[in-house]
Order: sequence, then C-alpha cells, then structure tokens
Amino acid sequence: MYLSIGNDMAIRDRSIVGIFDLDNCSWSHRTREFLSQAEERGEVVTATDDLPKSFLLTSEYGLNRVYLVQPNTATFHRRTGK
Repeated sequence: MYLSIGNDMAIRDRSIVGIFDLDNCSWSHRTREFLSQAEERGEVVTATDDLPKSFLLTSEYGLNRVYLVQPNTATFHRRTGK
C-alpha cells in the first residue's frame, strides 16, 4: 500500500522504519545530529511547503530517506491503520 505524504508524493508503507514528531524529537542533540548528517548525505526530502511537523525514516532497496512532512504522527497512524 502507498501512503500519501504531501506535495503529490507517496511512499510504500512497508518501507517506513519510523515516524517521528519533530517537536518531541528535535530537542535531542542526537536527533539533530542524525538529521544534519542525513542532509549532508542528500537523504532528506522535503514533502511540504509549510513548517514540517514530523519526519518519516524509510529504507527500501538499500536507500535510506528522511521525509520532512506536514501531517503529524497521529495522522499517519490513522492512515496506516497500525
């Protein structure tokens, strides 16, 4: 199944490793360091024109991606039914 993440983008739900709330996670220096390194490696994809509320970590076919998205984690929880 594909999951709409915004800006006419969709990802496979089985490729999702984790969904994280930026407000709760970004206070940690480890999360900030992880996101900074992912951006340096070109793994960050912005899927919103507004301020992102959460990020999705995906891994598929050996490619890791971090998607910055507008919907919050509860919205993705409802969409996936998990």
